[in-house]
Amino acid sequence: MIYPIVIFGAEALRKPSVAIDPEYPELKKLIEDMFLTMGQADGCGLAAPQIGKNIRLFVVDCSAWGEEDENCKDYRRAFINPEIYEVSEETELFNEGCLSLPGMHEDVRRPIAIKMRYLDENFEEHDELFEGFRARVLQHEYDHLEGKVFTDRLAPLRRQLLKSKLLAMSKGKYRAAYKTK
Repeated sequence: MIYPIVIFGAEALRKPSVAIDPEYPELKKLIEDMFLTMGQADGCGLAAPQIGKNIRLFVVDCSAWGEEDENCKDYRRAFINPEIYEVSEETELFNEGCLSLPGMHEDVRRPIAIKMRYLDENFEEHDELFEGFRARVLQHEYDHLEGKVFTDRLAPLRRQLLKSKLLAMSKGKYRAAYKTK
């Protein structure tokens, strides 16, 4: 099933998400559907709040960047109840977009490396260091679980300049090449 993507202004994007357990109803199907939805929308990450579910789950597929970054080659995973517990001091700017903010792209400063604990779709525990593009994508999706979007990480002046565009988007004035809600 392809889910409609929740657009900026929706309450689900601002609520912190809750942890889930292995008994979460039809979890494997939900993960499969999230990968389908993300692929149909041509994204590289999708968090559950972006489909209106405030649970601590996101999926990523960085395979498209495999030629530029060897760590991204065939990198497709689900992350359940993730916790970022360490970030590098070194940061970098990178132009980000978001399926929940169609047509908007801004330079966002983020740490270049993170350490994160998470569960995979089989509820096996992982504790890993992520660097480069994968670290950026994971931080972006993790923010959704915390009730944040990438524009929250912009300088106050830049956010102010985008205010009218964000307001219009929250009132349904946007274009997207995928199903939205």
